[in-house]
Amino acid sequence: QEHVVESGGGLVQPGGSLRLSCTASGFTLDAYGIGWFRQAPGKEREGISCISSSDGGTYYTESVKGRFTISRDNAKNTVYLQMNSLEPEDTAVYYCAADRSLRCSSGTYYYGASLRFWGQGTQVTVSS
Repeated sequence: QEHVVESGGGLVQPGGSLRLSCTASGFTLDAYGIGWFRQAPGKEREGISCISSSDGGTYYTESVKGRFTISRDNAKNTVYLQMNSLEPEDTAVYYCAADRSLRCSSGTYYYGASLRFWGQGTQVTVSS
């Protein structure tokens, strides 16, 4: 069965780091753009980063620029989100999504009608 799974969330102190992983099963991630989204309690889901499959273009929302880095390891069928200098405002459930139509560049990202694969989410809590 085709799906993606996130892992790597947890509780971390402000200023700390976490690395989230998004691993695909049943299909090859290298043909898909991958996006990371998050949703905090009482807030709408927001797209925070993504990476294209075609040219490796990346996107970061302003609030995470310089702190988060997205990368892919095609050999492991996994995309990572390295999160440094974490702040309490980063507390949320983090989701990855995959779709062939997802395109990412420095200023924006876009995709077709919907993103095909969504993970179940992983909780990130930044607190002292």
